[in-house]
Formats: sequence, structure tokens, C-alpha cells
Amino acid sequence: MKICVYCSSSSVVAEQYKSAARELGKLLGQNKHELIYGAGNIGLMGELASATKAEGGRVVGVIPRRLAEYGLAYALADETIVTETMAERKQEMEARADAFIGLPGGIGTLEEVMQVMTLKQLRYMAKPLVLLNTAGFYDLLLAHLQRLVDESFMNGEFLQLYQVAHDAEEALRMIQEYRASELPLKW
Repeated sequence: MKICVYCSSSSVVAEQYKSAARELGKLLGQNKHELIYGAGNIGLMGELASATKAEGGRVVGVIPRRLAEYGLAYALADETIVTETMAERKQEMEARADAFIGLPGGIGTLEEVMQVMTLKQLRYMAKPLVLLNTAGFYDLLLAHLQRLVDESFMNGEFLQLYQVAHDAEEALRMIQEYRASELPLKW
């Protein structure tokens, strides 16, 4: 299965987040999944890619030219796709992936995860999305999504756009067992 993982490029985050990225990468590789990710060689991206590769998994990085020119691309990737823009990068990753996992990350990660939720809500895709909630990282986002429902900005059924896992094994199990449900139209 081709699994797109969104995550941080920061190398100064706490060890628990790096460990979660390595564990996910290890399981992706051991289970012969293909990792599709933002091509970084630093932060959680680098940890994830290295662990996937070390266990025999295929690694596909997608990176905008400007970031590649900074020398941020993971050199051992099986395939590196260079795009001109961030929008093209996201489109390429979305098209290639069978499923999505959101590890902890910054505004880029949040934006990518929210785009997948939006595409699912508007019925452009029906692929699984799992938030890997390491150390409660996504708790405030989950509370805010519930607030959207509570204040009628979003139908409560749209809380099914994503699933929440607490470790890598659970995230992969959720993806394997995923069955798309028929959600209402947004309007």
C-alpha cells in the first residue's frame, strides 16, 4: 500500500516525536508499504524515511524545487519527484497515496491534513486519514473540530473524515480495516 505521511521537518522537537516517526517508518518498511512523504532529510521526515528504508520499504519523496535547492532532500529515496510549487507537491502526494497519516508537525503538516479532510468532505476522495496522536499532540485540534460541530460550523458526521491512533501499529491497523462511509453533502 502507498501511504502518504505528513510530518515535521524540525529536528529540535522532543525525542518522543522522533521515536514515533521511527516506529512508523519501521512498520512501513517491515510491511512492505511504500512511503510517500515530503522528501525531507531532517526532522521527523528524515527519521521516518531512514527507518522505512532500513527495513526494506520503498521511499518516494516529493519536494518543491526551492526546498530541494536548499539541500533538504533525502538522498537515499528510491524516487524523488521535484515540483515547482507546494500546491503541485500536495497534488502529487494526494494522487499517489492510498492512505494518509498525520504525525505531529507544524503549520505545513496541519495544512496538509486539513486539505485531505476538506477533499474527503467535498467527496473528491475517500481515502483513509489517520492522525497519530503521539503524546496527545492533536488533542487541541480534535477539541476544535468538536467545537465546529457544537457551534454548527460542521455536521457531526464529518468527524468521521479522520481516525485517531495512539501508536503506529494502531494507525496501520486502522488503514488496513478502513471502509469508506457515505457521508452527507456539506450543504
